[in-house]
Amino acid sequence: MKTAKDPRHQQRAKKIQLLYQYSFREEATDPLIKPILKKLAKIDSLIARAAPNWPIAKLNKVDLAILRLAVYELKIRSLVPPKVVIDEAVELAKEYGAENSPKFINGALGTLYKDKSKV
Repeated sequence: MKTAKDPRHQQRAKKIQLLYQYSFREEATDPLIKPILKKLAKIDSLIARAAPNWPIAKLNKVDLAILRLAVYELKIRSLVPPKVVIDEAVELAKEYGAENSPKFINGALGTLYKDKSKV
């Protein structure tokens, strides 16, 4: 059973923090998020497609950071099983997001998971 002390969970939490910081000042020196930032335009377009009622600029910055990491893992990197990616993102939303964040994250990622079109 995974816990908050799981190294993979801690690594994702660190990436979320770095992506959150990036949303305020668009400079990234940490190699942990550089692969994500290289694909940011594609990631953001997938988020916009999954949550059309929520423009990227209007999203809660924490939710956006969680979604960016999860979409990268779900649709671009694809090394982790999709249900694990979604579960981790929901757990991070519970830990760092607002009250409605877990439900929103789960819905957006569920939509992307069901969408089998090519990236």
